[in-house]
Amino acid sequence: MICSADACQSMAMTRSDLDSPHDRLAWARVQAGFTDKADFARAVGVNPTTYRAYENGQNGFAKHAVTFAKKLGVSADWLLEGGAVPSISTVSGEEALAPSHRRAPDSVVTLRSFDLSYSMGPGANIDDYVEEGTYEFDANMLAKLTRAPVDRLFVARGDGDSMFPTLVNDDTVVIDTTQTVLNLQDRIWACSVYGAGAIKRLRAIAGGKVLVQSDNPNIPDQEIISDDLRIVGRVIWLGRRI
Repeated sequence: MICSADACQSMAMTRSDLDSPHDRLAWARVQAGFTDKADFARAVGVNPTTYRAYENGQNGFAKHAVTFAKKLGVSADWLLEGGAVPSISTVSGEEALAPSHRRAPDSVVTLRSFDLSYSMGPGANIDDYVEEGTYEFDANMLAKLTRAPVDRLFVARGDGDSMFPTLVNDDTVVIDTTQTVLNLQDRIWACSVYGAGAIKRLRAIAGGKVLVQSDNPNIPDQEIISDDLRIVGRVIWLGRRI
């Protein structure tokens, strides 16, 4: 077999000890300068315990593959499927904690961003949400909004017009998943109603029911029993492109 120098070199770099996604993830993390698993987990906005399960092979990480790959300087396809071992620039210490291996200012934190297809209209199924990447947020502003740890916050995008004019289609929201108890009336929550995702105002009413409210006067409110509602978190911030 005849191959070019580059192709032969790539073939030679394919190692048998990188034959599983979790092995490739662990190898790439170290090569990229993240010697500590917890440091890398925090850098990509994942709970360290959850991340350890990914590297140990206990759980798959396909939904995070794009985010992990971007931070590590490899492709998501390689992390999941394998192939020729990529060349990774090795850095060390705090430099490895920021995108492009540059330390982010202390005032910036990284939140995970999900395409949850949360609907501000009829709703969409939330069982198969996909991680889109990360979102850099001002740490000082975030501290004024919530005391929740970064790994319990995420960014999502609204879809629909039932919360107009408060929220419009494609607005960005930050959701605090430490807040899952309906103890604040008429606030905006990310929730699952009858198994479908929604961003709505919620009000606890008599008889163990919840009033699911839309800000758009053309969309009728719904009364549902609490068993049909799952609160994912409270919307604590919204952003809009002008």
